[in-house]
Amino acid sequence: MTLPTIEIRILSATDLAVLNHVDADVFDSPVRPDLAARFLSDPGNVLAVAIQDGMVVGMASAIAYVHPDKPLHLFVNEVGVSERCQRSGLGKRLMRAVLEQGRRMGCTEAWVATEENNLAARALYTSTKGAEDLDHAVVYTWNLAGDGGDR
Repeated sequence: MTLPTIEIRILSATDLAVLNHVDADVFDSPVRPDLAARFLSDPGNVLAVAIQDGMVVGMASAIAYVHPDKPLHLFVNEVGVSERCQRSGLGKRLMRAVLEQGRRMGCTEAWVATEENNLAARALYTSTKGAEDLDHAVVYTWNLAGDGGDR
């Protein structure tokens, strides 16, 4: 039996309809068309998707950002693969697509953060030749919705 082909695509603003058909476990929450349109319309944002038989079964998102004292960098936000497609190399293909898009955009470095206990993510990033930073970061968050940021 031949497995269906999975196409990897970098989406643009004209590809919004692709996100109408997404496996429920690819993103953290259901895709909101208004937010997806906003994301895809920004040329500094990158969304790679894996499509199998018209259904998005994986994604990787990133943001290219410029800073006054640094060349263009690529922040990889997240990678999500439908459970039915996990451990098939799809995450690696998505990461490669996002990193290559960053190169095409002129990014000189890419980085991602993940939890120490997220062994699957760490294995993925290592398999795509990512090097773990020895200076471990501490993450702070601010709630900017409604309460002025106090916790």
